[in-house]
Amino acid sequence: MDLSTTYMGLKLKNPLVPSSSPLMAKLDSVRAMEDAGAAAVVLHSLFEEQIRHEQNELDHYLSRNAESYQEAMTYFPDLGHYKLGPDEYLEHIRKVKAAVKIPVIASLNGVTTGGWIEYAKKMEAAGADALELNVYFIATDVAETGAKVEERYLDILKAVKKTVKIPVAMKLGPFFSSIPNMAVRLQEAGVAGLVLFNRFYQPDIDLEAREVVPNVILSNSSSSRLPMRWIAILFGKVKCSLGASSGIHTFEDAIKLLMVGADITMMTSALMKHGVWHLASVREAMGAWLEKHEYQSVAELKGSLSQRSCAEPAVFERANYMKALASLG
Repeated sequence: MDLSTTYMGLKLKNPLVPSSSPLMAKLDSVRAMEDAGAAAVVLHSLFEEQIRHEQNELDHYLSRNAESYQEAMTYFPDLGHYKLGPDEYLEHIRKVKAAVKIPVIASLNGVTTGGWIEYAKKMEAAGADALELNVYFIATDVAETGAKVEERYLDILKAVKKTVKIPVAMKLGPFFSSIPNMAVRLQEAGVAGLVLFNRFYQPDIDLEAREVVPNVILSNSSSSRLPMRWIAILFGKVKCSLGASSGIHTFEDAIKLLMVGADITMMTSALMKHGVWHLASVREAMGAWLEKHEYQSVAELKGSLSQRSCAEPAVFERANYMKALASLG
């Protein structure tokens, strides 16, 4: 059974790629992922804030109005909790590259086009095979238009593309007025891959402490419905690679995303819940399913149920909305 696929020009032995998470900070975990069958890995993100500020400078910036905005200030993270600073992150790339044979994708997380982007070049020099830009941005300024938000993504991509020669992917959130148009514009700006979607973690409120607190809820299989829908719509409309992220826990989840057109299926929550060797069982079950259903390869499967190949393409659009509601009756 040929499970191979191609992502941003990288030849991968299968479509299973662990995505950016704290698991990637440990060299032993990355080695175990390769042993379990990971075709590539996306390292945990290096944050813009880690590069742009010394710890004491950032602490001062975040706490200077703490007396007036105590509840709000507690939402910001203490960057001292991030184990790897910029230099350590680059060294980690070197160590991972020396330890594994699979492609290593570095990750940058930021929201501006500042000097921190220069680290993309340093990541390339450290040995990264590709780069994923994770633009984790929530528009809160009432004066900032949707067009300005979109330009922010394009400007960051263009700035990075000027500094590196390795393939660059962008991890997007689903909050665009026209995802297909944004995908095409990013492709025109040089993106090699789109990862759909970034999960924006929502804060919670501690009623007793009366504080805003971080609250990370891991995904489940139902979370894959959103990337499934949009990858199905984008397949064949863009030439860049499509990575499915969020809600991929089982071999069934992975196969569904491949059927709508994903080049790779990315896992985080499943590995944090079940351990990295969960990859091996997913890979084995995927191969067995393909053989049972007489597929010769992942390539034969990919896109077979995308919008352009589906007998009822309207299921991905509004026409199916009334049918879905009627099924509840």
